[in-house]
Amino acid sequence: MDFSLNDVQQMVIEEARKFAEKELAPKVEEFDRQGEVNLAALKELGKIGYLGMLLPEEYGGCQAGAVAYAGSMLELAKGDPGMAVTVGVHNSVVNETILRYGSDAQKEKFLPKLASGEFIGCFALTEVNAGSDPAALEAWAERRGEHYVLNGTKVFVTNGGIADVVIVFALTDREKKAKGISAFLLEKGTEGLRVGKHEDKMGIRSASCTELIFEECQLSPAALLGEENKGLKIALSVLDGGRIGIAAQAIGIAEAAFQDALLYAKQRVLGDKPIADFQAIRFMLADMATEIEVAKAMLFKAAWLKEAGQVPFTQEASMAKLFASEMSHRVCHKALQIHGGYGYMKDYRIERLYRDQRITEIYEGTSEIQRHIISRNLLG
Repeated sequence: MDFSLNDVQQMVIEEARKFAEKELAPKVEEFDRQGEVNLAALKELGKIGYLGMLLPEEYGGCQAGAVAYAGSMLELAKGDPGMAVTVGVHNSVVNETILRYGSDAQKEKFLPKLASGEFIGCFALTEVNAGSDPAALEAWAERRGEHYVLNGTKVFVTNGGIADVVIVFALTDREKKAKGISAFLLEKGTEGLRVGKHEDKMGIRSASCTELIFEECQLSPAALLGEENKGLKIALSVLDGGRIGIAAQAIGIAEAAFQDALLYAKQRVLGDKPIADFQAIRFMLADMATEIEVAKAMLFKAAWLKEAGQVPFTQEASMAKLFASEMSHRVCHKALQIHGGYGYMKDYRIERLYRDQRITEIYEGTSEIQRHIISRNLLG
């Protein structure tokens, strides 16, 4: 297994790094305060190919592959973790779902616009009573004559407030419960679809997170994504790729926190020498750097397996997401500790990174769910 990057992968990741440093990092604090998405930067990412990274050229994508995608999400997260999850959801759970399960007509209609950034996508699965257990969802769609009629409410929808395309999951056979879930593909402006509450989040405030409310939405059979009553299989099959994106986000946050802590330790003088000369600080930095490298190895292994078509890569994706997110927690904790009281102030970036990190242990499956998946695979 060779994790060395080829020339194309290096170029894609390096351009993401430059974009993050120039277009995202200087503005992220402002968008964090406002709780808004940097839409201008998001659209620019579409123009330069980062919203169609996993799509083939025939649909306007650049087909950069999972390794370049993972590296790019890591770099974007250093500049703006909210942008990283916005781009990650768009690529890994919207574009890939349509690519894998959409009809030819759906692919031709939506994928080129999603790849260019003309359309932004969201994935509406979670409900108030259906989070870690997506099979418990209550939204429903029934056939009335020639149409489906969709009702229900989804919560915590990343990109929900800015989406032009919505993938939504609903019961089409209530008696079958989990085996009666179907997926539908809706456009913004569909009658009966509206954006509900905009969540006031602790972190990644530069990403959109909303309710989506469906009231008597009338959908043609052409809106069905994949086969009827096969929606749960669709949802679970694309979450592995989504977890690679969240692992990358977590590592990007950790790297940014580590870089800040390293610089601060060199500059902060206590007595007559920098605090970096104290063993307690040096050992913290050593542990932080080591854990980041371990997480990156796990991330790129999972991405390599995905790109090589080594299916399933479920366990590796869950391991990478679990370790990277909890590693990021530990690194941000130590980075703030190294900053001392200043790290608790909004004048320093670590205050925001500490907040941004926390969600990586929750969405795309909590740490507890990742441990359940890993142990299930180990034990059969």
